[in-house]
Amino acid sequence: MELFVILFVVLFIIVATVRFKLHPVFSLTIAAIASGFFLGLAPEKIMSHMAEGFGKTLSGIGLVIAFGSVIGIFLEKTAGTKVLTDTVLKWVGLKRSPLAINLAGFVVSIPVFCDSGFIILSSLNKTLSKKSGIPVLFFAIALASGLYAAHVFVPPTPGPLAAAAILDADLGTVLILGLLVAIPVSVTGYFWARFISGYISISEKEGNADVEEVTEVHKTPSALQAFLPLVVPLVLIALKSVANYPTKPFGQGFFFETTDFVGNPIIALLIGVFLAFSLGKGHPSKEKNDWIVEALKQAGLIVLITGAGGAFGAILRTVDFASILNLTSTSGIGGLLICFGIAAALKTAQGSSTVSIITTAAIAAPLLTTFGLETVAEKALGVLAIGAGAMTVSHINDSYFWVVSQFSNLDVKNALKGHTLATFCQGLVGILIIMGLYLLLA
Repeated sequence: MELFVILFVVLFIIVATVRFKLHPVFSLTIAAIASGFFLGLAPEKIMSHMAEGFGKTLSGIGLVIAFGSVIGIFLEKTAGTKVLTDTVLKWVGLKRSPLAINLAGFVVSIPVFCDSGFIILSSLNKTLSKKSGIPVLFFAIALASGLYAAHVFVPPTPGPLAAAAILDADLGTVLILGLLVAIPVSVTGYFWARFISGYISISEKEGNADVEEVTEVHKTPSALQAFLPLVVPLVLIALKSVANYPTKPFGQGFFFETTDFVGNPIIALLIGVFLAFSLGKGHPSKEKNDWIVEALKQAGLIVLITGAGGAFGAILRTVDFASILNLTSTSGIGGLLICFGIAAALKTAQGSSTVSIITTAAIAAPLLTTFGLETVAEKALGVLAIGAGAMTVSHINDSYFWVVSQFSNLDVKNALKGHTLATFCQGLVGILIIMGLYLLLA
């Protein structure tokens, strides 16, 4: 009975989201309520579990999501994203400009949603193609792949951030291991772009790629100014995880206490916000306030989806699915593959990587011990396995698929060959690296 309930509510989430275009906040909330009733919980228990799950999930990440959105919007509005891209291009060189655009997309997507990142940076593809003589498709798929890798693996991107909260994984560990996985996954997309660009040709018309450029009336930030709001919080969060390692490498004195405090994701991202504010010097105060409002509106949607996922997960935790499914303790690799498979199925069925990550994390949370994922590193790898599944694959029911195809002047057939197969390769490489890390760290 309980297994049927889970399958039913997951199917409901997929159908409600895809067929009836119901917002994930409502589909996840309804799924949580329905699950509670079908599982025999009293109404007051359903409400208390949902409230607890919602609050617990957001207690540590609500402000982190909001602050990350503010950093992203300031980078976007002040041309900081272009500065990041130009800097990476200088480091890599024009001959390797597709690799540069891939890595630039990776960096930009950490604070900026991948859809927005592609729209902002896609105008560079045609320019770089003319300068280098390299097909524009190479740049388009390389950029899309780089943006997507950070989107599913690297906090403070909302998906992995939410999964870490639901699975009670250490955010710093998720960040460190996420970077180890995401960089080669990003480069995998580059190699696929290099391969497939020899088999697909697109018309010279650039379609919708001529996006509005950021006005140059205001002074463009320096590379240091653009990188600081992004790099400083990531370093602080990573240092906190190192400081709290069982061997206590920083000791337990003042330096440890300071690192532990400023490395808290809320404090680290707040520092990043103030560094991002420096990018807006010269812009009117009203304009900057409007940016903040826009960022908080974006964050609000993600926060509500994440909280609804936490409420759904709290209901599922009331059931001992391990005994219902007759699952005995499995190897960590088996557990990682199950997490990957569930996320991939949900992603392919309903299109949203974030919804896939949050729903899979809610399903997997009560099964972590059974999956053999109990240590700090193993829980972090569980988060990343879900992320790898949630990028496998991006196709016609995914808004990002249409952003990539329309801004690159790709028809559906060629977008499936270029972008969709790239995400398939990236997902497989991602789970293979994650399994390798498990064997190394186990």
